[in-house]
Amino acid sequence: MKISFIGAGAIAEALLVGLLSKQQVKSSDVSFINRSNINRLQYLTDHYQLPSIAEQKKKILDADILVLAVKPQVANEMLEEWGPKFTPKNQIISVIAGVTTSHIESYLHEEIPVIRSMPNTSSTIGMSATAITAGQYATTVNLEIAENIFRSVGSVVTLEEHLMDAVTGLSGSGPAYFYLMVEGLELAAQKVGLPREVSRQLILQTLIGASHMLLETDKKPETLRQEITSEGGTTAAGIKVMNDYKFIEGLEKTIKAATNRSVEMGEIVCSKNKYNIQ
Repeated sequence: MKISFIGAGAIAEALLVGLLSKQQVKSSDVSFINRSNINRLQYLTDHYQLPSIAEQKKKILDADILVLAVKPQVANEMLEEWGPKFTPKNQIISVIAGVTTSHIESYLHEEIPVIRSMPNTSSTIGMSATAITAGQYATTVNLEIAENIFRSVGSVVTLEEHLMDAVTGLSGSGPAYFYLMVEGLELAAQKVGLPREVSRQLILQTLIGASHMLLETDKKPETLRQEITSEGGTTAAGIKVMNDYKFIEGLEKTIKAATNRSVEMGEIVCSKNKYNIQ
């Protein structure tokens, strides 16, 4: 498989690492291009032993898979330049937040398969939670190829496109929510006397253990919570405070806000079609 990346950020690099580690691609069949950061391209070229930058640029359109990995703010500019050059021999996989498959298709001059995806930054260590959805010209085979690519950096689910903004709000932004929770737990632990390095070790192992309990016991989270919440006990005291501060309601508002922002970002990009680039 030959694969090209338009955009050379962290997600693109994470996908490359996963694909190389699973031997789904060879370094010689990988190409990157970005707008202006030559130092970033040189780093990727040197670190992963890719062809020369000049050679990569020539081979962008020869790829079986074209990964669109630019920021939403420059998506239209990229599509205006590259969209007309894509052909049916290319399968497009977009990791651009908020941008619909139909919007990407509006820049294409032929019927080309487009897959929209939403991985997260845990791709970097092969632990992403990724959702994908198919454009109107994508086949089951195209979806299977995309699934294989994203399995190289974690788990994958296939959804209808109208759910992708919710995925962005949940798992796309999700790692940051857990990082913030760990920050808060570390600060709280220090205030009750635990050294930071000790509290972090305890917190991280607790997170790992709780995750595996959910994965391996197949019990619902409320069941597991109830099993360790004895009436009048320490867990009950802690849970009461979380409920008093409306913890669950706060999470609902968090996911809703992030989902709505994904919708807004997509509307900003997708309202500017190929005839009205601003």
